[in-house]
Amino acid sequence: MGKIIILNGSPRAPKSNSRRYAEIFVQHCSCENEYFNILKTNHHELCSRLSGFTDLLFVFPLYADGIPVTLLNFLKTLEQNPPRNKPVVSILINCGFLEYRQNDTAVKMIELFCKQNGYRLGSVLKIGSGESILDTPFRLLAVRQIKKLSASITKAKYRVLQTTMPLTPNMFVKASTSYWINYGKKNGITKEQMESMEIES
Repeated sequence: MGKIIILNGSPRAPKSNSRRYAEIFVQHCSCENEYFNILKTNHHELCSRLSGFTDLLFVFPLYADGIPVTLLNFLKTLEQNPPRNKPVVSILINCGFLEYRQNDTAVKMIELFCKQNGYRLGSVLKIGSGESILDTPFRLLAVRQIKKLSASITKAKYRVLQTTMPLTPNMFVKASTSYWINYGKKNGITKEQMESMEIES
Protein backbone atom coordinates (compact mmCIF):
# COMPACT_ATOMS: atom_id res chain seq x y z
CA MET A 1 0.00 0.00 0.00
CA GLY A 2 1.27 3.46 -0.88
CA LYS A 3 1.73 6.68 1.01
CA ILE A 4 0.03 9.92 -0.03
CA ILE A 5 1.11 13.52 0.49
CA ILE A 6 -1.76 16.01 0.17
CA LEU A 7 -0.84 19.58 -0.76
CA ASN A 8 -3.39 22.38 -0.51
CA GLY A 9 -2.67 24.96 -3.22
CA SER A 10 -5.39 27.43 -2.25
CA PRO A 11 -4.23 31.03 -1.58
CA ARG A 12 -6.33 30.91 1.60
CA ALA A 13 -5.46 27.33 2.45
CA PRO A 14 -6.08 27.29 6.25
CA LYS A 15 -9.65 28.60 5.81
CA SER A 16 -10.40 27.25 2.34
CA ASN A 17 -12.95 24.87 0.90
CA SER A 18 -9.93 22.98 -0.42
CA ARG A 19 -9.01 22.25 3.22
CA ARG A 20 -12.51 20.89 3.80
CA TYR A 21 -12.24 18.65 0.73
CA ALA A 22 -8.83 17.42 1.91
CA GLU A 23 -10.25 16.60 5.33
CA ILE A 24 -12.98 14.48 3.74
CA PHE A 25 -10.34 12.71 1.64
CA VAL A 26 -8.27 11.93 4.75
CA GLN A 27 -11.35 10.59 6.57
CA HIS A 28 -11.88 8.04 3.83
CA CYS A 29 -8.27 7.24 2.97
CA SER A 30 -7.14 3.80 4.12
CA CYS A 31 -3.42 4.31 3.53
CA GLU A 32 -0.84 6.47 5.28
CA ASN A 33 -1.08 10.14 4.36
CA GLU A 34 0.19 13.57 5.35
CA TYR A 35 -1.37 16.98 4.70
CA PHE A 36 0.37 20.33 4.15
CA ASN A 37 -0.62 23.81 3.06
CA ILE A 38 1.55 25.30 0.32
CA LEU A 39 3.03 28.51 1.72
CA LYS A 40 5.50 31.02 0.29
CA THR A 41 8.05 29.83 2.84
CA ASN A 42 7.87 26.02 2.57
CA HIS A 43 8.42 25.19 -1.11
CA HIS A 44 11.85 23.62 -0.66
CA GLU A 45 10.76 21.71 2.43
CA LEU A 46 7.82 20.19 0.56
CA CYS A 47 9.97 19.33 -2.46
CA SER A 48 12.41 17.48 -0.21
CA ARG A 49 9.59 15.45 1.34
CA LEU A 50 8.14 14.12 -1.92
CA SER A 51 10.61 11.26 -2.39
CA GLY A 52 9.05 9.48 0.59
CA PHE A 53 5.61 9.24 -1.02
CA THR A 54 4.16 7.10 -3.79
CA ASP A 55 1.39 9.61 -4.52
CA LEU A 56 0.90 13.37 -4.47
CA LEU A 57 -2.60 14.86 -4.35
CA PHE A 58 -2.97 18.52 -5.23
CA VAL A 59 -6.16 20.03 -3.79
CA PHE A 60 -6.97 23.52 -5.06
CA PRO A 61 -9.68 25.85 -6.41
CA LEU A 62 -10.03 27.18 -9.92
CA TYR A 63 -8.70 30.75 -10.21
CA ALA A 64 -9.40 32.78 -13.36
CA ASP A 65 -9.82 29.57 -15.39
CA GLY A 66 -6.44 28.24 -14.26
CA ILE A 67 -4.42 27.14 -11.26
CA PRO A 68 -3.93 29.64 -8.42
CA VAL A 69 -0.61 31.50 -8.25
CA THR A 70 0.12 29.77 -4.92
CA LEU A 71 0.28 26.45 -6.72
CA LEU A 72 1.92 27.87 -9.84
CA ASN A 73 4.83 29.25 -7.81
CA PHE A 74 5.26 25.92 -6.03
CA LEU A 75 5.37 24.08 -9.37
CA LYS A 76 8.15 26.43 -10.50
CA THR A 77 10.16 25.48 -7.42
CA LEU A 78 9.37 21.79 -7.87
CA GLU A 79 10.54 21.95 -11.48
CA GLN A 80 13.94 23.15 -10.26
CA ASN A 81 14.06 20.79 -7.26
CA PRO A 82 12.57 17.44 -8.35
CA PRO A 83 12.48 14.55 -5.86
CA ARG A 84 14.66 11.54 -6.43
CA ASN A 85 11.59 9.28 -6.57
CA LYS A 86 8.72 11.03 -8.29
CA PRO A 87 5.22 10.32 -6.93
CA VAL A 88 2.14 9.86 -9.09
CA VAL A 89 0.31 13.21 -9.27
CA SER A 90 -3.46 13.31 -8.71
CA ILE A 91 -5.81 16.31 -8.64
CA LEU A 92 -8.85 17.36 -6.60
CA ILE A 93 -10.08 20.67 -8.03
CA ASN A 94 -13.23 22.65 -7.32
CA CYS A 95 -14.78 25.69 -8.94
CA GLY A 96 -17.65 28.04 -8.19
CA PHE A 97 -19.27 27.37 -11.56
CA LEU A 98 -22.07 24.83 -11.84
CA GLU A 99 -20.31 23.02 -14.70
CA TYR A 100 -17.41 20.85 -13.52
CA ARG A 101 -15.91 21.06 -17.02
CA GLN A 102 -14.90 24.64 -16.20
CA ASN A 103 -11.98 22.98 -14.38
CA ASP A 104 -10.61 21.38 -17.55
CA THR A 105 -8.07 24.07 -18.44
CA ALA A 106 -6.52 24.00 -14.96
CA VAL A 107 -6.34 20.21 -15.09
CA LYS A 108 -4.56 20.44 -18.46
CA MET A 109 -2.04 22.82 -16.89
CA ILE A 110 -1.13 20.16 -14.31
CA GLU A 111 -1.09 17.50 -17.05
CA LEU A 112 1.39 19.60 -19.02
CA PHE A 113 3.60 20.05 -15.96
CA CYS A 114 3.60 16.28 -15.41
CA LYS A 115 4.40 15.54 -19.06
CA GLN A 116 7.26 18.04 -19.19
CA ASN A 117 8.77 16.94 -15.87
CA GLY A 118 8.41 13.16 -15.95
CA TYR A 119 5.54 12.64 -13.49
CA ARG A 120 2.76 10.14 -14.05
CA LEU A 121 -0.71 11.65 -13.88
CA GLY A 122 -3.00 9.69 -11.59
CA SER A 123 -6.64 10.35 -10.72
CA VAL A 124 -8.59 13.57 -11.25
CA LEU A 125 -11.73 14.75 -9.45
CA LYS A 126 -13.44 17.85 -10.85
CA ILE A 127 -16.10 19.41 -8.62
CA GLY A 128 -18.53 22.03 -9.85
CA SER A 129 -20.40 24.46 -7.56
CA GLY A 130 -17.53 23.90 -5.17
CA GLU A 131 -17.95 27.08 -3.16
CA SER A 132 -21.32 25.99 -1.79
CA ILE A 133 -21.93 22.28 -2.40
CA LEU A 134 -20.53 21.23 1.00
CA ASP A 135 -23.14 23.34 2.77
CA THR A 136 -26.14 21.83 0.97
CA PRO A 137 -27.87 18.43 0.98
CA PHE A 138 -25.83 17.74 -2.18
CA ARG A 139 -22.72 17.39 0.01
CA LEU A 140 -23.28 13.63 -0.27
CA LEU A 141 -22.50 13.78 -3.99
CA ALA A 142 -19.11 15.38 -3.30
CA VAL A 143 -18.30 12.98 -0.46
CA ARG A 144 -19.19 9.98 -2.64
CA GLN A 145 -16.79 11.08 -5.38
CA ILE A 146 -14.03 11.88 -2.88
CA LYS A 147 -14.38 8.35 -1.50
CA LYS A 148 -13.96 7.02 -5.05
CA LEU A 149 -10.94 9.27 -5.53
CA SER A 150 -9.35 7.98 -2.35
CA ALA A 151 -9.95 4.36 -3.35
CA SER A 152 -8.56 4.90 -6.84
CA ILE A 153 -5.31 6.39 -5.52
CA THR A 154 -4.94 3.84 -2.72
CA LYS A 155 -5.39 0.93 -5.16
CA ALA A 156 -3.38 2.63 -7.94
CA LYS A 157 -6.38 2.25 -10.25
CA TYR A 158 -6.39 5.83 -11.44
CA ARG A 159 -9.48 7.39 -13.01
CA VAL A 160 -11.23 10.66 -13.87
CA LEU A 161 -14.22 11.63 -11.72
CA GLN A 162 -16.56 14.60 -11.57
CA THR A 163 -19.62 15.91 -9.75
CA THR A 164 -21.76 19.01 -9.30
CA MET A 165 -25.12 19.99 -7.86
CA PRO A 166 -28.01 18.61 -9.96
CA LEU A 167 -29.57 22.01 -10.65
CA THR A 168 -30.54 23.87 -13.79
CA PRO A 169 -28.42 26.96 -14.56
CA ASN A 170 -31.31 29.27 -13.56
CA MET A 171 -31.82 27.46 -10.26
CA PHE A 172 -28.10 27.61 -9.59
CA VAL A 173 -27.91 31.37 -10.25
CA LYS A 174 -30.82 31.98 -7.87
CA ALA A 175 -29.35 29.71 -5.20
CA SER A 176 -25.85 31.16 -5.52
CA THR A 177 -27.17 34.73 -5.39
CA SER A 178 -29.01 33.91 -2.18
CA TYR A 179 -25.88 32.20 -0.80
CA TRP A 180 -23.65 35.23 -1.41
CA ILE A 181 -26.20 37.74 -0.07
CA ASN A 182 -26.47 35.73 3.15
CA TYR A 183 -22.68 35.31 3.26
CA GLY A 184 -22.32 39.09 2.97
CA LYS A 185 -24.81 39.68 5.78
CA LYS A 186 -22.77 37.45 8.09
CA ASN A 187 -19.80 39.74 7.43
CA GLY A 188 -21.73 43.02 7.64
CA ILE A 189 -21.75 43.64 3.88
CA THR A 190 -24.88 44.56 1.94
CA LYS A 191 -25.90 43.36 -1.52
CA GLU A 192 -25.33 46.90 -2.82
CA GLN A 193 -21.78 46.93 -1.47
CA MET A 194 -21.04 43.58 -3.12
CA GLU A 195 -22.31 44.95 -6.43
CA SER A 196 -20.01 47.98 -6.22
CA MET A 197 -16.29 48.33 -6.97
CA GLU A 198 -15.67 49.86 -3.54
CA ILE A 199 -15.96 46.68 -1.50
CA GLU A 200 -12.30 46.60 -0.47
CA SER A 201 -11.83 50.32 0.14
